[in-house]
Amino acid sequence: QVQLIESGGGLVQAGGSLRLSCAASGHTFSRYAMAWFRQAPGKERDFVAAISWSGGNTGYADSVKGRFTISRDNAKNTVYLQMNSLKPEDTAVYYCAIRSTAGNTYYYTTIANYAYWGQGTQVTVSS
Repeated sequence: QVQLIESGGGLVQAGGSLRLSCAASGHTFSRYAMAWFRQAPGKERDFVAAISWSGGNTGYADSVKGRFTISRDNAKNTVYLQMNSLKPEDTAVYYCAIRSTAGNTYYYTTIANYAYWGQGTQVTVSS
């Protein structure tokens, strides 16, 4: 059974940094693209960042480009999201997700492309 566990969320002041981690088990982690999404209260779940199975290709939402960096360590079955220059509008629950189709060189930015999800970690940025 696939399990994704996010960690690293918390409360930070605007301009600060956080690093989220997502540890995967029950899946051949290294073969699958992964992503981070976020959901603010009363809003839809939105794409944040994605990474191909090898880590060679990455993509970002326009709102986080230049501030967030996604990476992965296949030896540790973990994907990361380094978040710098945080803004109050980054406040949300952050979810990691993994595909069920093994991969190619692409990354994917839509919810429908991901089969398994973590439980989420809260990120709150105060002004």
